[in-house]
Amino acid sequence: MSNTVYLDYHTAKPVDPRVLDEMMPWFTERFANPSSLHRDGDLATEALEASREKVAQFVNADNDEIIFTSGATESINLAIIGYMMKNRKRGNHLIISEVEHISIHNIAKYLERLGFNVSKVPVDQYGRVKLSKLERRVTDKTILISIQYANNEIGTVQNIQEIGEFANERGIAFHTDAVAAEGLVPINVERDNINLMSISSNDIYGPRGVGALVMRKRYRVNPVMIGGGQERGLRSGSEDIPGIVGMAKAAEIMQSEMDDEVRRFKAWRDRLIREVLSIIPDAHLNGHPTDRLASNAHFRFEGVEGEALLLSFKDKGISVSTGSACSSKTLEPSHTLISTGLLHEEAHDSLQLTIGRFTKNEDIDTVLKALPEIVGKLREMSPIYKGR
Repeated sequence: MSNTVYLDYHTAKPVDPRVLDEMMPWFTERFANPSSLHRDGDLATEALEASREKVAQFVNADNDEIIFTSGATESINLAIIGYMMKNRKRGNHLIISEVEHISIHNIAKYLERLGFNVSKVPVDQYGRVKLSKLERRVTDKTILISIQYANNEIGTVQNIQEIGEFANERGIAFHTDAVAAEGLVPINVERDNINLMSISSNDIYGPRGVGALVMRKRYRVNPVMIGGGQERGLRSGSEDIPGIVGMAKAAEIMQSEMDDEVRRFKAWRDRLIREVLSIIPDAHLNGHPTDRLASNAHFRFEGVEGEALLLSFKDKGISVSTGSACSSKTLEPSHTLISTGLLHEEAHDSLQLTIGRFTKNEDIDTVLKALPEIVGKLREMSPIYKGR
């Protein structure tokens, strides 16, 4: 990446070299299975439990409330499908927001095919859930509310503490997909009234293919994978010790460095927002103006398609995004942007710039130099732009 500018940190992050150093011995020297009863197996078990403790500390949970998985998607499946199936005698109603990650929307469709009821809470123009609209969708059959901590596209941060309190007061379990927020917002499951939470390793500069479900003690789920009974019978399969060790090291680093990183990111984010909106006519910021992730600047440029912007940046060796990597291969506009009130053609005009640990001042300079030129050229070719 030395010859490129990378501002797409929300879709993928590199593994921190310090994390990789921590992982390496567990590939070659300490490769034993933690289920084995010999001394080498004991060492793997010790590493597994030490890693569980570090991840628990990262989110202020207890060690036995951490269940390791293959990533955020599996954690979300275990949380939502597992909870709904385990507790279906109490009720059959799930509430999500309209701006949840596509994985949660697809889980909701799956549950509806199984006979569960799902309600979607609309959001305001910034992508935020209002309690009054959430309350109107609660019924006596509601057993789970799932609202993301922060949006992976537009960066808006929800008032999770308030939503969690609302759910808990009514005896409804509260799950949050915290993948976009982890490492950028200080997460505390106790303070935030969170009962179930999904997190990912790569989103804190750990390896891909590892994640965790945080499940508070009073809550129970059915497993969605059946096998040898690892992870308290909730996630069978031999534990990925190198990956889990890497996730734990990433959490440890993030816990000590997050405050400094967030301050640095905010300065770059605010510069991007300030200069883009002042230099480029008919440019708009998507998402909340202040309650947004420190790393996220998400824009809409009238008369310019986001895909054309992305390809123009690609030609200059600059990596950016138009939205969620998990849904970007479709031709449909972002469901998040549509939910905030944008028209289909407006939602196609968006560009996402996300900052990360290895961003440099020169990267911001390069993007700010290239963007006005790219937008100008694309608008000259646009048959729909009226701002000339």
